[in-house]
Amino acid sequence: MTPEWSTATPDWEDRIRTGKSIIPPPIFPDVADEAWSVMSELRIVDAAGSPTIGEACAPWVKDLACALFGSYDKESGIRLIKEVFVLISKKNSKSTVAGALMLTSLILNWRQSAQFVILSPTIQVADNSYSPARDMVAKDDELIDLMQVQNHIKTITHRTTNANLKVLAAESNTVGGLKSVGILVDELHLFGKMANSENMFREAFGGLASRPEGFIVYLTTQSDESPSGVFKQKLDYARDVRDGKIVDPAFLPVIFEFPRDMVESGECLKLENMWMTNPNIGYSVDQAFLEREYKKADAAGDGSLRGFLAKHANIEIGLNLRSDRWAGADYWEQQTDETITFESMLERCEVFDIGIDGGGLDDLMGLAIVGRDTVTKEWISWCKSWAHPSVMSRRKSEAERFKDFAKQKDLILVDRIGDDVLEVAQICKIVYDTGKLDQIGVDPHGLGGILEALEEHEIPEDKIIGISQGWKLCGAIKTCERKLAEGAMWHADQSIMSWCCGNAKIVPSGNAVMITKQASGFAKIDPLMALFNAVQLMSLNPEAIGKSFWEIE
Repeated sequence: MTPEWSTATPDWEDRIRTGKSIIPPPIFPDVADEAWSVMSELRIVDAAGSPTIGEACAPWVKDLACALFGSYDKESGIRLIKEVFVLISKKNSKSTVAGALMLTSLILNWRQSAQFVILSPTIQVADNSYSPARDMVAKDDELIDLMQVQNHIKTITHRTTNANLKVLAAESNTVGGLKSVGILVDELHLFGKMANSENMFREAFGGLASRPEGFIVYLTTQSDESPSGVFKQKLDYARDVRDGKIVDPAFLPVIFEFPRDMVESGECLKLENMWMTNPNIGYSVDQAFLEREYKKADAAGDGSLRGFLAKHANIEIGLNLRSDRWAGADYWEQQTDETITFESMLERCEVFDIGIDGGGLDDLMGLAIVGRDTVTKEWISWCKSWAHPSVMSRRKSEAERFKDFAKQKDLILVDRIGDDVLEVAQICKIVYDTGKLDQIGVDPHGLGGILEALEEHEIPEDKIIGISQGWKLCGAIKTCERKLAEGAMWHADQSIMSWCCGNAKIVPSGNAVMITKQASGFAKIDPLMALFNAVQLMSLNPEAIGKSFWEIE
């Protein structure tokens, strides 16, 4: 009879705060003990005295190994936990654990000519994963006789079963045709930045369908940018399984991150609390090392400190708050209102202004609607973006991120150039038909096609106005900052806008400040610029006009 088990740990915040294990016990303890007896005897060559895994690693390593290997049902030949996601801070023996887990799998494997793979995003990361496993074989007399090591192809082969462990770099395009029993994906966060990584994983994981004892382990540190692509997908899924929002006992989430209240209060930024996300502290992680690195990063400034906190404290990067950031970014996230939608704005607001920006072949088309609440008089904003096919090919480094935004329906990936302008005009028409549209502000250099589309939708030309850019937009930038800081402006919960706020870079210009695409390193900020265009118009305090939403025929 199949046992009942759960991989959810809804009390994980209390557990990590008190130093308790966040990894559930093994389903089959006897199988786990057998596997740990093998893995614990492997030696760590690059540590003083070459201690064994059992001697040199913190308890979380044993808990992880026992949970994975202890999910194998000997009677049915089925592994009940198919996927493991581990998010852990840098310097916590990640590469050593990767090598030990996969080498143990090779030793315990019964299947003839089975294949085990460590899949790395780069050759350098592949070397980091292969070296510990190779050295563990070289330090054990029995394993020297049992295993054939081929350094030039990063392969370790079991002489009896002819099974092998390969370490592959994804950039070498060698994942096609894999028929693996076990796969460990190292540094998943780097795959999140790679185009087509989802398709590559689908190709690499295909062989597991016919191997019931198969498994996948995702092992990663936090990203030094906001999560994207396959990394964001797996991280979000893992959190939902951990919290009990998704029931998937075949997926084991092991996430060393701070409790939510510590992130909100800033307690996660304190060096004395970093032991929570560094379970190997006192083993491979030195407290004195963390203190020195923290001081250096703190002295270097915002960017360096945020990188340190991402890698050594597993703090997820949201807005990229640099020293030259747009001041409004500091208040952006706190002014999020999940109830704001395009439809709710039509009902709530007494007057609207619309801003439009972008639309070139290498740009996003951004549309922003700012409305004034009929009752509270607060400003409410909602945005939408479009991307040409050419942007996806020209900006390959951001292609996966754009796909994430598209799934959230805040970015439309148009099939044809011109579809974006048409859809912008259609939204403007809906607002115009409410009778509550004040004006539409557009960058004067981008009026051409937009003006034609708006006129085709019977929007009067006198409703469309050019908004001067550069330093002349300083007033709108400052107004937006103040409204956000005062809590008098709210916006919809849209990840693409948070990303654009993080991209925005301030450049002084005389007594004014500018935010431009050039100043922002050509990072995408088009929807934010559209918002500034709308804010410029709303700051003129237009009169309430038109009928209420429910009076529209």
